[in-house]
Amino acid sequence: MASQCGGEGIVMETEDGLEKECGSVYEERNPEAYEQGSQTDSETPVSNGGETDEGKEMVDLKIIWNKNKYDLKISLDGTGANLKERINSLTGLPPAMQKVMYKGLLPEDKTLREIKVTNGAKIMVVGSTINDVLAVNTPKEVIQQEVKAEENKKEPLCQQKQHRKVLDKGKPEDIMPSLKGTKERLPTVPLSGMYNKSGGKVRLTFKLEQDQLWIGTKERTEKIPMGSIKNVVNEPIEGHEDYYMMAFQLGPTEASQYWVYWVPAQYVDAIKDTVLGKWQYF
Repeated sequence: MASQCGGEGIVMETEDGLEKECGSVYEERNPEAYEQGSQTDSETPVSNGGETDEGKEMVDLKIIWNKNKYDLKISLDGTGANLKERINSLTGLPPAMQKVMYKGLLPEDKTLREIKVTNGAKIMVVGSTINDVLAVNTPKEVIQQEVKAEENKKEPLCQQKQHRKVLDKGKPEDIMPSLKGTKERLPTVPLSGMYNKSGGKVRLTFKLEQDQLWIGTKERTEKIPMGSIKNVVNEPIEGHEDYYMMAFQLGPTEASQYWVYWVPAQYVDAIKDTVLGKWQYF
């Protein structure tokens, strides 16, 4: 039971049967217990939800990824790594696969305040989700090109439509003589009288002292460094095996091949060795 005590405080009966008096009287009698109780009452409750942004300076950001825009509010004291985690929760894009851009690549170990991120700033994000990586779609044009390439491999080059239209013109009247079954060094004069892919006349001049191949037509002469030629492809012309069709690959893909038709057979190996860097052995 509790009773009033001379207006000085309230006397309460505790569980162990002792009476405790509130106010200054109790403090004098039980100084240690009073101090502990005061500390307990003044403690700030601890949140079970982890660290919060309450009371921190916040900034509103516009996250732009894959043509999508997201609004995000985040503490200025959060780091670039924290920002990536928040972006992950918005987009599903793993932090390790994110490239976050704000006035350059955003560092993970610095706070947004240090990076001087401002309110309303646009944050560009580049990256693909794991599902996107696993479900990469090959463009139809690429698939068609690959199918055509496979089909072309199944038939001789001279039977392919793109080459047939040139070969059907027949052998040029002023073509250089050929010697089947022999190998000769390059002549001291240009190889002439041949056709190019458009059916025009073309001549090949090998400038060894300049390490260049000159491809000449009626309109112009292209001076090509031999070191820039990636590959040389050749095949005998069906029905005229003493002459070859030959391609010089001038770029990284086969689309850059420059085709020459009716190359005398005896010069084929010498041309390949010269262009690909073996001319010094002759």
